[in-house]
Amino acid sequence: MRNKVLNYSALLYGTIMVALMWLGFLLQNLGWFTGCEGAIIPLNPSGLKGIFLSPFLHGSLEHIFGNSVPIFVLTFLLFQFYPFIAKKIFFLGWLLTGFLVWLLPPVDIYSGEFNAVCIIGASGIVYVLAFFIFFSGVFRWNMKLLTVSMVVALYYGSLIWGVLPEELFSSLSEPSRISWQSHLSGAIIGIMMAFIFRKNGEKKKKYIWEFPNYYSEKDDKLWQEYKENHPDDFLELPYQKKQSIWKHLDEIRKNE
Repeated sequence: MRNKVLNYSALLYGTIMVALMWLGFLLQNLGWFTGCEGAIIPLNPSGLKGIFLSPFLHGSLEHIFGNSVPIFVLTFLLFQFYPFIAKKIFFLGWLLTGFLVWLLPPVDIYSGEFNAVCIIGASGIVYVLAFFIFFSGVFRWNMKLLTVSMVVALYYGSLIWGVLPEELFSSLSEPSRISWQSHLSGAIIGIMMAFIFRKNGEKKKKYIWEFPNYYSEKDDKLWQEYKENHPDDFLELPYQKKQSIWKHLDEIRKNE
């Protein structure tokens, strides 16, 4: 029973991603990656390899700790509740977000000057997953997936502010080291994929009695028996009484 409830591959993918991030951080500290090596450098051909490598590189312990937990949790939720399209969403979102970050010019919003930046970290993927999971539940209007969306909104709702430059909220003595471009790109790609893939994966269950031309001889027989045994219920039948009768018949059908 537990195997049917918990998708162990969801735990596996989240664990592997976090392990690779920490391995990349270890290699950084051993000198394998220095300077802007492995980073996304916007509009610079040499920075294209950062699309693949930058999620494994982080600037500090605080940086990688801040990304590890949401990466694990959101990857788990993606593979647990969207198993049929999870790989496509994860890897396509990763690549598209990285490429969009590379296309965005690093412009100072006040001076209009270009700043040479090297972008590293997995926050772009965090935003892809968070925005995909939230908006996918909304677009599908599936109660189970919508509940997952609400959980993501509860714990990661503050991510919405990360898509805007810090300069809009405070005066900084030096340029911000937080890549709002990665956050904005991840949010855009996540929303787009949630809409594009809204009809893929798990379908909303529709029971046979919900179809307009549904007819069941057994149900009709139960209804006739009920009318014979409870004639007083049909003298003046308010709406609430009708509802209770149908509920009673449903319970009989389910118990057979």
